[in-house]
Amino acid sequence: MSYDIRLVKLVTGETVIGKFKEDRIEEPAIIQTVPTQQGVQIMLLPYGYPFDQEMGGEILMKHTIFEFAKCPEDLQTKYLEASSNITLSTGGLGDLGGGAGTPDLSDLLKK
Repeated sequence: MSYDIRLVKLVTGETVIGKFKEDRIEEPAIIQTVPTQQGVQIMLLPYGYPFDQEMGGEILMKHTIFEFAKCPEDLQTKYLEASSNITLSTGGLGDLGGGAGTPDLSDLLKK
C-alpha cells in the first residue's frame, strides 16, 4: 500500500511529517534537529512524545501554515520505518554487488 506522505509546518511552528488523508495528517511525527559535533542530526519522534511512545492520532490540515512542496525520499523512508517498525529496502545492492575491491574470504580466516 502506498501512502501519501506530507511534510508540513504547524501554526505552532513545529515541522511534522505524516500520512495525508483528505483533510488531515494521520500518525504524525515531529521533526527535531539535534546539534552534534559533526553538524546537525534529524530526529523523528511521535507527536505526543514523551506521553505517546508510538505514532498515532491526527492533526487537521486547518492547523498548518505551510506545506512543503516535496518531502525528501530518505525522510519518507525513515518515517515509514519508524511508524511501521519495518525496515525498508533501498532497492539496490550498493557495495554488495561484488567485483573489484572485494576482499578475499580467506583473508578473514586466522592463519
